[in-house]
Amino acid sequence: MTHRERVQAALEHRTPDRLPLDLGTARFTGMTLPAYERLREHLGFGEVGPTVDRMQQVVEMDERILRLLDVDARAVGHGAPDRGRDIELGEGRYRDEWGVTRRKPPGCHYYELEGCPLGGAITAADIARYPWPDPQDAGRNRGVLEKTRRLREHTGYAVMFNARFNLVHTCQYLRGFEDWYMDLGQDHALFEALMQAVVEILIEMNRPTLDLIGDLVDVVAFGDDLGLQDRPVCSPALYRKLIRPFQERIVETIRARTRAKILYHTCGSVYRYMEDFIEIGIDAINPVQVTAAGMEPGRLKREFGGRISFWCGIDSQRVLPWGSCEDVRAEVRRMF
Repeated sequence: MTHRERVQAALEHRTPDRLPLDLGTARFTGMTLPAYERLREHLGFGEVGPTVDRMQQVVEMDERILRLLDVDARAVGHGAPDRGRDIELGEGRYRDEWGVTRRKPPGCHYYELEGCPLGGAITAADIARYPWPDPQDAGRNRGVLEKTRRLREHTGYAVMFNARFNLVHTCQYLRGFEDWYMDLGQDHALFEALMQAVVEILIEMNRPTLDLIGDLVDVVAFGDDLGLQDRPVCSPALYRKLIRPFQERIVETIRARTRAKILYHTCGSVYRYMEDFIEIGIDAINPVQVTAAGMEPGRLKREFGGRISFWCGIDSQRVLPWGSCEDVRAEVRRMF
């Protein structure tokens, strides 16, 4: 099989010639800078590319490393907006185009949330007059069509579009996690007002890109985090009332513009949402956090394996950080 055929087979529940491999194709399947530096040192080659996610310090993988490891997919994504670039605040701090402020403490591998512009006592009117990013900024799509066409026409790799539909996270960053959870519990009108405002911006950001490249991509990826270690963020009933309708709009926006498979990222315990993900049209889930409650691989495969694909699923809390090389090999074989 070609790389593209291999990925397509796995996502269509057909048996590929081997398991497809991914490293850094999605924004959420890459490597942080310190880990990448160690990989480069071990291999003796590779350059540090641009950061694809500044907050998490995830870097773009060197093409030579991807070829060495025989990775099956390649990524395209939005470019930096012309007028919405990060504002440097000094002392390891910056403000992004949404108005969220972050800082990187000494020794920390990522930027921590510092300032939430819609935190505290606000009303729907405050949300309505908030200075939102310009979703039509020309920089977002500069060069995207050309890169996607080159990958599609001149390589055999599966092509993934990293869409910016991180709806739940964006609301959490704007509101602050504590206030976001309080709204989820007791102020549903305010919760929905913020979700509605943000989803409209995100749809307007992604719709032109999907119109440009929808016929050229094999996978559209987006993500949030809807799971904690021992439970989902809220009951299934509350999820269906306050979160699922907006995710359905996102999936509908994608489906109207491409036949690509949809990959959704959420960490944590989301077993109780799996039927919902399948019903709204998610084709594959990442990372499959196998140490979270209810996320046992065998159970997931038995109950959902014919209806949704599992993109990854290696134990990243115990085996990968603390296991021996043989522990890792054995776990990978078991997951195969």
